[in-house]
Amino acid sequence: MLAQHMPFRDAAFAFLAAMAVTAVLTPVAGRLARRLGVVARPSMRGLAEVDTPALGGIAILAGVLVAALIWMPETIRLPRTPGTRAPSAGTVHTWAIIAGACVITLVGAIDDDRDLRWYWKLLGQVAAAVIAVEGGVVVTDVTLPFIGGLQFPNTGGVLSVIWLVGLMNVVNFSDGVDGLAAGLCTIDGVAFAIIALDLHVGAAAVLAALTAGASLGFLFHNFHPASVFMGDSGANLLGYLLGVAAVVGSLKTNAVVALVVPLFILAVPFLDTSFVVAKRLKYRRRPWSADTNHFHHRMVRIGFSQRKTVIYLYVWSLLLAGVAVALRYVPYSDHHGHYRFGWSLVMGGLLLLALAASVYLVYVLEILKFRSRRAEELVQVDPDTSEHEIDARVRRDIETGEFEGVR
Repeated sequence: MLAQHMPFRDAAFAFLAAMAVTAVLTPVAGRLARRLGVVARPSMRGLAEVDTPALGGIAILAGVLVAALIWMPETIRLPRTPGTRAPSAGTVHTWAIIAGACVITLVGAIDDDRDLRWYWKLLGQVAAAVIAVEGGVVVTDVTLPFIGGLQFPNTGGVLSVIWLVGLMNVVNFSDGVDGLAAGLCTIDGVAFAIIALDLHVGAAAVLAALTAGASLGFLFHNFHPASVFMGDSGANLLGYLLGVAAVVGSLKTNAVVALVVPLFILAVPFLDTSFVVAKRLKYRRRPWSADTNHFHHRMVRIGFSQRKTVIYLYVWSLLLAGVAVALRYVPYSDHHGHYRFGWSLVMGGLLLLALAASVYLVYVLEILKFRSRRAEELVQVDPDTSEHEIDARVRRDIETGEFEGVR
């Protein structure tokens, strides 16, 4: 592992190397998966139309390892955040990050092959997270806008494990349509790299960049129609790496936007998972049970193609990631409680744009578009269907999320 002197250059090279290695090895991983019989078959839960090999995570791991071994330093020493009085946030050992990545990829690959019970998968995720935390990927305090610092020196390790395990599952839940998880991880990885560079955490920028590069290299083979799936091995790995990048490149820096930035960057998969889990709990289902109520499932049922679905979700994620980057780069504040009126208006405009896009996607595309198409179908079946009956049917379908695809 080489010491870093030019973080931007190293991050760019790591991105390109991870992308190239993953792109080259993904077809090899696909052939291996077919030989071993690790194949995803069409089902009601997924959107696969044909039998598709599902060990793409191995190729992603290979791209990550090659780039990390060349451009990641052996230890990541976190500097004091400019403009704060906080001391250095400590040291993170790269070997621990890599070891955790290997563990979660192995657990995911076994799950792809044997369909492990949920508690064995959770145990594997916790094991990978604990390895990373033991290597220094732990947050003991965070600074919140308008509130100040929150410290949890005795519970930081547990909270960090929960964060990492949560991210693994969030990305895993989003991996339900060709190209979605890989595309979102590419966007999110680039955003984390930009933020980490500005916070002077070059090694975290490299980690985020190589995560984005590996995701993009895999996306070349995974965009609809996908020739290979990343499987749990890839989804858990990318969630783990993004979680580590968020901790090292943002949360541990004591920057004012340290907590806000990851929440904006990861908002799309977070919202998707939150809505789905809340709906399962509402209807007394197990939170980890599989269903077809994710954003991408619902959009496809409304009538969007797989490509159009992922493009809309890409754009949504780009807008929110752009807001996160703007929070760091737009000089709306000196981060000491003083705000600049003109730049604050610009920042407010960006926030309103992201909010409007979110409302448009969730409400206009899902509810209004669905209503108009469902109304056409109901009227075709029974021309005497009233507006009241249409409204009642649409409300029920949207509430439960359980409706057949419109034609």
